[in-house]
Amino acid sequence: MDIKHEKIESSIKGIAASYFGKEAGRTSLLTVTNCTVSDDMRNATIYITVMPVEQELNALNFAKRKRKELRLSIKKNLKLRNVPFVEVEIDKGEKHRQRIDELLKSE
Repeated sequence: MDIKHEKIESSIKGIAASYFGKEAGRTSLLTVTNCTVSDDMRNATIYITVMPVEQELNALNFAKRKRKELRLSIKKNLKLRNVPFVEVEIDKGEKHRQRIDELLKSE
């Protein structure tokens, strides 16, 4: 992956974090943890974590409903020829890392 690709991923992650920070309600903490963009730049996946975990499904559904507006925000803030379509997923890697931390602390 080249530097330009990494910069685009980083920029989209920042835009998504800012967007969800403004749009998300106060019932849960939605955090953008990562972003990946396909090699052809047509698709972007934004990974999120949600606290408390009980609000995860609601937050994911909210984020998925806001994909179109998020894409418009990316288009406004990034000068790209083709703005990628956005998908949102729960960051499973981060969940596993947190679980490992909990297990290590309990020993």
